[in-house]
Amino acid sequence: MQDPTALAQAYIRRLSPVTDERVMDVCECVMDIVAALFNVSGRELRRPGRSTVSVTRVRQIGMYVTHVVLGLTMKEVGQGFGRDRTTVKHACHLVEDMRDDEDLDRIVHMVERVTAAAFRQTEVLP
Repeated sequence: MQDPTALAQAYIRRLSPVTDERVMDVCECVMDIVAALFNVSGRELRRPGRSTVSVTRVRQIGMYVTHVVLGLTMKEVGQGFGRDRTTVKHACHLVEDMRDDEDLDRIVHMVERVTAAAFRQTEVLP
């Protein structure tokens, strides 16, 4: 069985060249996924500027998963989430550090699986 992360990455890259529009669509979808999973307002996730710690943490997990699972660059993720590349880099490092906690690791892993499934292509990839 193929790795779902690899399938999701191949699917994203195969749909089209990664255009600004495609990056925005992918990031919007991931924001909707994490908003639903964590029962957080999608409007809050998309709000520019600082947010509460809980909203910020959900956004950071979304940025991490978008980069790691879907293979978008940190610059692309920043663009799609309305943040700077360095903010995405900080979020990725923070989430990696949080994964040392078993409970948080299970949560992040669940978000990775849901995101990979949402972007999985039904046909077999070459």
